[in-house]
Amino acid sequence: MIRFDNVTKRYAGGQDALAELSFAVDAGEIVFVTGHSGAGKTTLLKLVSLVERPTRGYVTVNHRELARVRRRGIPLHRRDIGMVFQDHRLLTDRSVFDNVALPLLIAGTARAEIGKRVRAALDKVGLLAREKASPAALSTGEQQRAGIARAIVGKPPLIIADEPTGNLDPQLSLEIMNLFAEFGAVGTTVLIASHDLLLLKRMQRRVLVLDHGRLVDDYRPPVKAA
Repeated sequence: MIRFDNVTKRYAGGQDALAELSFAVDAGEIVFVTGHSGAGKTTLLKLVSLVERPTRGYVTVNHRELARVRRRGIPLHRRDIGMVFQDHRLLTDRSVFDNVALPLLIAGTARAEIGKRVRAALDKVGLLAREKASPAALSTGEQQRAGIARAIVGKPPLIIADEPTGNLDPQLSLEIMNLFAEFGAVGTTVLIASHDLLLLKRMQRRVLVLDHGRLVDDYRPPVKAA
């Protein structure tokens, strides 16, 4: 689903945010990316979503070599990616339903189908009863769940999340991570950037560790005996 081949990203001023980064993520895999502040976690996600492009090397997502994607093809590429952010990025002048429906409206989905998909996504994250509420009326945890519902409503094959539990307490953080695990169980690939090492230890999933833009560890939990 995702492949980085000797990827380097250098910003103006000569600083390498990522350096000679190579790894692969299989379809349906749940993988965490961790490291110190400035290690390159967010830059990695930006390359996957074509917010940024590498200085050198190649990024492939869902069998698509991103160097071949021209500017006009970027929106189509992003339709295959559900993106979850730490700050939710919900529109406060629209209801929860309308926020979740936004990707479908942009994609030109039929209205009858929009209603079905939005309510299914809200039900999945436990917010069906809050569809008419304003985002401002939701708790922080509910706002993050609404953001996740918006990310999954288009049934993308890939979800990427940048510090999705950064503003949540430990119990809510675990609940959100378990939601992501459920998506992986049905074949969705999930890539999550997080600095919460205790939470990552509890999840027992593969972890890519970055240090100053370089991959220094690719931890895979031991396979449990049947």
